Amino acid sequence: ARTGTAGKMLRERTVRLQYGSRVEAVYVLGTYLWTDVYSAAPAEAQTFSLKHSERVRVEVVRDGQAEEVATNGKQRWLLSPTTTLRLTMNQASIEASSDKVTVNYYEQEGNTPIDQAGLFLTAIEISLDVDADRDGVVEKNNPRKGSWTWGPDGQGAILLVNCDRDTPWLPKEDCSDEKVYSKQDLNSEAVHKMFVRSQGALPHPQALRIVIPAGPSSEFSIGVMWESYPFFGQRYIHILGRRKLYHVVKYTGGSAELLFFVEGLRFPDEGFSGLVSIHVSLLEYIAEGIPQTPIFTDTVTFRIAPWIMTPNILPPVSVFVCCMKDNYLFLKEVKNLVEKTNCELKVCFQYMNRGDRWIQDEIEFGYIEAPHKGFPVVLDSPRDGSLKDFPVKQLLGPDFGYVTREPLFEPVTSLDSFGNLEVSPPVTVNGKAYPLGRILIGSSFPLSGGRRMTKVVRDFLQAQQVQAPVELYSDWLTVGHVDEFMTFVPIPGTKQFRMLMASTSACYRLFREKQKEGHGEAIMFKGLGGMSSKRITINKILSNESLLQENQYFQRCLDWNRDVLKKELGLTEQDIIDLPALFKMEDRQARAFFPNMVNMIVLNKDLGIPKPFGPQVEDVCCLETHVRSLLEPLGFCCTFVDDISAYHKFLGEVHCGTNVRRMPFTFKWWHMVP
Repeated sequence: ARTGTAGKMLRERTVRLQYGSRVEAVYVLGTYLWTDVYSAAPAEAQTFSLKHSERVRVEVVRDGQAEEVATNGKQRWLLSPTTTLRLTMNQASIEASSDKVTVNYYEQEGNTPIDQAGLFLTAIEISLDVDADRDGVVEKNNPRKGSWTWGPDGQGAILLVNCDRDTPWLPKEDCSDEKVYSKQDLNSEAVHKMFVRSQGALPHPQALRIVIPAGPSSEFSIGVMWESYPFFGQRYIHILGRRKLYHVVKYTGGSAELLFFVEGLRFPDEGFSGLVSIHVSLLEYIAEGIPQTPIFTDTVTFRIAPWIMTPNILPPVSVFVCCMKDNYLFLKEVKNLVEKTNCELKVCFQYMNRGDRWIQDEIEFGYIEAPHKGFPVVLDSPRDGSLKDFPVKQLLGPDFGYVTREPLFEPVTSLDSFGNLEVSPPVTVNGKAYPLGRILIGSSFPLSGGRRMTKVVRDFLQAQQVQAPVELYSDWLTVGHVDEFMTFVPIPGTKQFRMLMASTSACYRLFREKQKEGHGEAIMFKGLGGMSSKRITINKILSNESLLQENQYFQRCLDWNRDVLKKELGLTEQDIIDLPALFKMEDRQARAFFPNMVNMIVLNKDLGIPKPFGPQVEDVCCLETHVRSLLEPLGFCCTFVDDISAYHKFLGEVHCGTNVRRMPFTFKWWHMVP
């Protein structure tokens, strides 16, 4: 193929001539039309000459060498099997068959043609147009619209899954339904505008056929709608997708622009990369009863936008918390904390939570984005506790989407709750940038055959491509969530962050220091009569040999994760802050001995940290004092929230009982290279 003036490969088509007859053909602007003068010649012909209209550019190509032909027809060429004609035009025809090329055939000596062949051309322009340059506007005939590339200079259209709900009475997302109920559903901008533009005379009844290629990757991945009879009351018709593989519209001649609306129906997933193509083909009519043949095809390629998680370093928008019979004081403290920030508190009341307090475990907030539009999308966990109706009934709505992944055959375990799904801030690892961070999920120890997050969720997260997941080891914990041993905090006023990790060795180190300073009899859980009938002091903890051995084992589990995180996130020891923690062994797994401070809520510089009720040194908890000394010099404001009776005793803490929707990244995902 040869390169056209615009720098793109021009499409090629062959038209057959026949001596003694007139052939009519459609020429589509931006293509090459080839014709074989040799096979169309009478047997005795030796040479040929050409005449053609001014609007047709004709080249004689011999042995790969092209020579442009003048319009006068005086020049002669030898007929040979390697001689062909290449035709182009650069304007649409006003009348059908108004441009022509005439080939005269001669015997070797004669000056009078022995026969001739005529080609009558109608030039038309057809393009299938989308926003391929990603500026939010549909441009005309972008030369790179048929392919898709990543990066700041990438090209290719982006499609959103239409997973919000513009119609209040629908039970599910818009994309779950073929019907279009309203103009705002069609114009909800979760859909992408696509135009079929055409210009030129009408040579014969022609048809334009718009096609989604068959196959599981496309037909159930996108839907196409169009507005029918806009002057006589709108009807919105679903014309492509969900087993409808093609749609035919008449090509009427003149200048026409048909507007279509394209929606994504599903997210990238296992076996589906997220890339889909749509074709428009011009079909040629030969005669009644004979199938029409495609003579030109234009293609656009979309990538369906991935679901993106938001890390702690992004500004909070809303804080969610459940109202329970027993958490009035906790709710009050969270409300006070949220009032210090610029976000809103959203309380999920008992009629909706039905006794389920673990809002972190039910959902994960993220978003989807295209150049023209973006909106939050909640990922619903397969956990399905009593909060299972909350995301659909309370969150799904206009410009708020919903997605879930339910395993068909795998058992759902505690590791499928979304306290076990976190995401790091942006990192660079060995020169490779992850500008949207990396997803972190807890798993079982390699080869141990323990609990693991269900495959459908892991496959979904992997398929989004932009936040390459890392599996950590969390199965050593009773509940088994990554948020029990790590979190990230933004350094106020900068784009940096620190990773906070639970550390049993840091706790023993602190307690030994206090013992040395003469505070060995400092009491834990002071004033909490119900926590323990025994008086728990620093001395008792340090002299408990089995507790020490258990926590040495737990520290090894923590260090395994520390090493993986340093490697996979490109962190150094300077990026990590150890928060004192103690665990106790029950049924060979760990549960927090005192409220686990790493399980905190992060709202910019304000941190809501589980109140540890640690040993009282001069009437102040030495654990709180220690954590303040680590975090306050970095600009953080530490608020210790009492969660002991409403959350800790049920094996969770502040982070488990809250959830935060955050602002999206300013970085555009399509600018990265996964």
